[in-house]
Amino acid sequence: MTKPLKIVVLAKQVPDTRNVGKDAMTPEGTVNRAALPAIFNPEDLNALEQALRLKEQHPGSTVGVLTMGPPRAGEIIRQGLFRGADTGWLLTDRLFAGADTLATSYALATAIKKIGDVDIVIGGRQAIDGDTAQVGPQVAQKLGLNQVTYAEEILKIENNIATIRRHIDGGVETVEVPLPCVITVNGSAAPCRPCNAKLVMKYKYAMCPLEVDANSECGIRNAELSKSRPYLTLNQWSVADVDGDPNQCGLSGSPTKVKTVQNIVFQAKESKTLTASDADVEGLIKELLEEKIIG
Repeated sequence: MTKPLKIVVLAKQVPDTRNVGKDAMTPEGTVNRAALPAIFNPEDLNALEQALRLKEQHPGSTVGVLTMGPPRAGEIIRQGLFRGADTGWLLTDRLFAGADTLATSYALATAIKKIGDVDIVIGGRQAIDGDTAQVGPQVAQKLGLNQVTYAEEILKIENNIATIRRHIDGGVETVEVPLPCVITVNGSAAPCRPCNAKLVMKYKYAMCPLEVDANSECGIRNAELSKSRPYLTLNQWSVADVDGDPNQCGLSGSPTKVKTVQNIVFQAKESKTLTASDADVEGLIKELLEEKIIG
């Protein structure tokens, strides 16, 4: 019988980069999140699905969603709970604001240490608002854990060893890694399951303390229900709560700054219409070979 696993999913609420406009950046060079629709980072959803599958395969296992952001990022925890996660933690503090990958990984690593006894940390390969793929590996380095990147499927966990299929340039490989470990998941992995209707009803009024608006319908309902249902009050941690160093958080701990965000649309300078004739197909193939596009 395999032992239960304690799994933490790193998830991020990101601006929808399909709708980048002129107000996407602040004068300080940070993303103006208020000006963009917020969504669950796509590859983090792939990671959540892998975590939930492990929970099903190993009875007694738990899945927690760890995210960092403003109070509204509590929505990411709710989305995780709606799909089958057991708990979540929101890192929110003005001192966390403006973090680059170094400061973000520091904050996440301190939170994971506070959670304690974690078997698997799993997250998406990268976030669509940065595309750096650095946070997962940096968290692993700060925690001193083994790591596997570009994972497509966690095949099994036996004898405290995870067997993982990963997609790499030129093909696929299967690797083994001892627990505890950090895993980052590709977007080519299985998509996340939809929200469960019963879980939506159970957790729809779950909120972090800073999210609660005492004058809103949801805030009033949360205040009424949380007295008898403590699980509706989500975990909310500040820099002090995770024993973090303010100098390593947010803008203070970020050696890199975003210069600008632009919405770039590629447009063809010329076009060519081809028929299905052998001559046209042969000519296209020759052109692609000459331009080193194929071959």
